[in-house]
Amino acid sequence: MPIDKNLITGLILAGGRGMRMGGIDKGLQSFRGSPMVMHVLRCLQPQTREVIINANQNLPIYEGFGTQVWPDQIAGFAGPLAGIQTGLLRCQTPYMACAPCDSPLLPVDLIARLADRLIVENTDLAVAVTIEEEAGLKRKQIHPVFSLMKVSVLDQLNSYLHNNGRQVRAWHANLQVSEVVFEDHTAFRNINTLRELEEFDY
Repeated sequence: MPIDKNLITGLILAGGRGMRMGGIDKGLQSFRGSPMVMHVLRCLQPQTREVIINANQNLPIYEGFGTQVWPDQIAGFAGPLAGIQTGLLRCQTPYMACAPCDSPLLPVDLIARLADRLIVENTDLAVAVTIEEEAGLKRKQIHPVFSLMKVSVLDQLNSYLHNNGRQVRAWHANLQVSEVVFEDHTAFRNINTLRELEEFDY
């Protein structure tokens, strides 16, 4: 049985420095006529009760998109887990879905497919996975921040961060995790550089 979307909050991670893009705010860069963060917002809104944005700069601009915007609780651009912590602290629903601001090609059924596996396997968190081919060999690629989680993971995350943990996949190792295979690996592409932005902005 699927999770009612009114039980899910969406979180967009836009709290990074954007160093590989020259230190500019990636979520606000134009992609096919709109800021990248807007593409992610439009994808998550129909699948959730509400969407909040985690950002550490340009907060008034992000607020102009009509969402709540919250900075990290941990100072110093501590990475995506700090943003996830912020989202979980502000989340008013039992589930939270997460995606980064620099992936504007997300599948429209992202949350529904993650939710199905989370419920069937009764795990703490479901994460997107693709099977990619390189040199004729297939390998599993985990996309750790594209996820749906129970808000009850917050206590464990707080403990992990308190002990200076910062790696998303290392945090997942402490949880029961479901992996959900998506066929289109380009849907989870992060646009990290201006060259990549130009390449995919067609």
